[in-house]
Amino acid sequence: MSGLLEGKRILVTGVITDASIAFSVARIAQEQGATVVLTGFGRISLVERISKRLPKPAPVIPLDVTSTEDLAALEGRVREHVDGLDGVLHSIGFAPASCLGAPFMDAPWEDVATALHASTFSYKSLAEATLPLFPETGGSIVGLTFDATQAWPAYNWMGVAKAGLESANRYLARDLGPRKIRVNLVAAGPLRTMAAKSIPGFSQFEEAWGPRAPLGWDLNDQDAAARGCAALMSDWFPATTGEMVHVDGGFHAIGA
Repeated sequence: MSGLLEGKRILVTGVITDASIAFSVARIAQEQGATVVLTGFGRISLVERISKRLPKPAPVIPLDVTSTEDLAALEGRVREHVDGLDGVLHSIGFAPASCLGAPFMDAPWEDVATALHASTFSYKSLAEATLPLFPETGGSIVGLTFDATQAWPAYNWMGVAKAGLESANRYLARDLGPRKIRVNLVAAGPLRTMAAKSIPGFSQFEEAWGPRAPLGWDLNDQDAAARGCAALMSDWFPATTGEMVHVDGGFHAIGA
């Protein structure tokens, strides 16, 4: 029996450790028959080391999504390994310390601008840079968010950046639809990833999530969110775009 992503070519950003959601997406994509290419920012050798923990080591290409030079070079770098793309995972977010945990009102514009550039505008930048790699039959772009329809403790300006990401998802879906490219987000519940460790007060999420989520919630299980991403990159959601799929144990649906 063929896998869900048999023959697909997938670009995965955001692998930092093997606890990253992006790592689980890359692993599941390979297990489901896809060819995977990873991007790395900063210490490429670290991502290459983590890549070796996949079922099949994946090539790693450098990408700073805030660099016009890296974005311009992305198509050529991807083509060194695959002849095109069928799916792209955007798993990128960054905010300076003043934007997380510190009083919301204290963050200066310069730091907020950094958060918006890296976490929100990068979704559009990545889509634009990879657009020439998609075939005429289209494909799928999937991003990761933390449901920004409400305010969270300590999340502050990253929450604002995620709200922008969710809006950008709808506009990208509108503009890329004629190219048959689907654009969707997975809103995962809190997970003990490297990114989560940078959020002051993360324990508040840990304590609240499990008891309120109807299905329960495992803070150490990245596979549930990763499977959602893989499904959206498969052919099983051919008419779904501009959507945000919650993979959070049902927490979002329960008021108290």
